[in-house]
Amino acid sequence: MTEAHAHDTAVSSGGRPRVVLGVSGGIAAYKAAELLRRFTESGHDVTVVPTAAALEFVGAPTWAALSGKPVATDVWTGVHEVPHVRIGQEADLVVIAPATADLLAKATHGQADDLLTSTLLTARCPVVFAPAMHTEMWEHPATRANVATLRERGVLVIEPAEGRLTGKDTGKGRLPEPDEIFEVCREVLTRGTTTPDLAGRRVVVSAGGTREYLDPVRFLGNRSSGLQGHALARAAAARGAEVTLIAANVTLPDPAGVKVVRVETTAQLREEVVAAAASADSVVMAAAPADFRPVSVSDAKIKRAADGSAPPIELTQNPDILHEISTERARTGQVIVGFAAETGDDTGSVLDLARAKLARKGCDLLVVNDVTGGAVFGSPDNEAVVLGADGSAVEVPRGSKSALAHVIWDQVAARLS
Repeated sequence: MTEAHAHDTAVSSGGRPRVVLGVSGGIAAYKAAELLRRFTESGHDVTVVPTAAALEFVGAPTWAALSGKPVATDVWTGVHEVPHVRIGQEADLVVIAPATADLLAKATHGQADDLLTSTLLTARCPVVFAPAMHTEMWEHPATRANVATLRERGVLVIEPAEGRLTGKDTGKGRLPEPDEIFEVCREVLTRGTTTPDLAGRRVVVSAGGTREYLDPVRFLGNRSSGLQGHALARAAAARGAEVTLIAANVTLPDPAGVKVVRVETTAQLREEVVAAAASADSVVMAAAPADFRPVSVSDAKIKRAADGSAPPIELTQNPDILHEISTERARTGQVIVGFAAETGDDTGSVLDLARAKLARKGCDLLVVNDVTGGAVFGSPDNEAVVLGADGSAVEVPRGSKSALAHVIWDQVAARLS
């Protein structure tokens, strides 16, 4: 758990990644059953290691049935196989969901009084904690100190979500949704390293497309789905960053461990981005802000004219957020990334137009998408060229938006270091 080195999952498990799912004793333990299902259905070999307290919430037969393996909590079951050492040694990933305050404290101080804590001491693969507890427990100085220590050791501790807790309580401390924990774990397994290279960094990502209202029901908008922005936020969280995602009209689930701020208009997007950029090491503007907005907005729905004519709509330019944060840097050394959805025309090719935009905006990196024919929007895949202000150009072949996100963060991390 304290070493940082590459870990080849394909070699260690014959192409089927071995995952240890640790479950500690919190009411959110029932959600871990869905996380287990996601792992097994996607082809992972999962060993569930619950604590004795976890079995008070979800019984061993449930874990055994879903994983296809016997379940034990103590070091004496199958002692001839030395499970307290073997399980951790053979794992490609250890994920604890939920991770209680007690479990975090034990992991921090190296206690090994059951099978799960012993496994943590022997694991040399990436380790992910998904905490779940009441807000007061999460915010207690002891818990915060434990989390900071674990992160310093290279462990990924996902920020808990905000929402309904046990009983009538609400606040920060809710277990992120199992699907999103799974996505973070998949990101970690794909990278195959115990080193969260963005640990201690604060990053801001914008996603989606803004709306500029004409009247109470109509607006000017664009086709941006927010998928790439969400992929960037999720990838940054998996690499240890503290992430703020500013989402413009996005209906996707919140990525695990990410603070989400919701906006609608370009003016709102600008306000939130500028505020968040003040303390950020990097800002990635993956959102598609509307370039124009109506000069005036009707208080009532605009009616059809009897003669069939259309009402004139006068437009004015919106502020250029990328240019503003690039030319008025909030912090020295801050890395700013823009996106360019381009189609070539008679003035130049897609890359010609993108290079001119890079120079005009003043950002450090520009991710260029050729959107001729509507490509990219709403698709799970993407291809791009990442242009650098230093003259570099990295071609990213068609693949998942997650893969592109990691290429972008690779470029950002290199410049931050």
